[in-house]
Amino acid sequence: MQAIQVIEQGRQDYQPCFDAMRAYTAARTAETPDQIWLVEHPPVYTLGQAGDPAHLLAPDEAIPVVRIDRGGQITYHGPGQIVAYLLLDLRRRHLMVRELVHAIEQAVLDTLAAYNLAAERKAGAPGIYLSEGPHRGAKIAALGLKIRNGCSYHGVSLNVQMDLAPFLRINPCGYAGLETVDMATAGATYAAADAAGAPRLPVSAAQQAEIARRLAAALRDVLAAARERAVAAGPNPAAALAN
Repeated sequence: MQAIQVIEQGRQDYQPCFDAMRAYTAARTAETPDQIWLVEHPPVYTLGQAGDPAHLLAPDEAIPVVRIDRGGQITYHGPGQIVAYLLLDLRRRHLMVRELVHAIEQAVLDTLAAYNLAAERKAGAPGIYLSEGPHRGAKIAALGLKIRNGCSYHGVSLNVQMDLAPFLRINPCGYAGLETVDMATAGATYAAADAAGAPRLPVSAAQQAEIARRLAAALRDVLAAARERAVAAGPNPAAALAN
C-alpha cells in the first residue's frame, strides 16, 4: 500500500482549510492517496456538530467561532500549536474508528515521550493528558474526527508553546475547569545535538516544525502497524463503517 503522504501547509486560516478537507474527502476515489496535513491556525474556536455554545464562557471579538462537523465540543486553535489532519480511507486501511483514535493517541504519546513528557489517555475523554508533574491531569492534545463514506478528516492538535489564555474562556472539550497546557510550560526538553550525552534544552516555538514532523512520522508508524495487525486478524471489519 502507498505510504501516507505528509503535507506541510504552514499557517492557514481555519475556514479555507476546513473547506479543503471536506472537498478532498468528497472527491476521493479508490486511488486517492491518504494524507496527513500539518497546519498552524490563527486564533479560532471550533465547535463540534453537537457542541453546546454555552461552553464558550467569555467570547472574544478577536477570536472567531466556527461551527464544524467533527465530534466533540469546543476547542481552541492558535499560533504555537500543531494541528495534524488525517485524511484516510479507513476501509482500505482496515481500520475501525476506535482503532484510529487509539493509534492517534499513541502517536502523540510517543512524540511527547521523545521530549521527556509523561502523558496518558483518559477513558471516555479522547485526547492526551499529562500524567506527572505540577500540571498532572492537564490536557496537552485534543482529538476530533469526522467519518464520511468510510473516510476520515479532522484530526489532532498538540500544544507546543502558545498563549493559553484563550482556553480560559471556554470549557475545553466541554469539561469545566479542565486545565490546558503546552509542551513548553510542562517542561519538555530536546537534545541539543545527536551525540550521546548531549545536553537537553527547553522546548520552545523554535522546535515546532521538528515536533510536527516527528508527530507525522509517529502517526505513519502507528497507522502502518495497526493495518498490519488488522490484515493479520482476518476479514476487514471496517466494511461496516458508518457514513
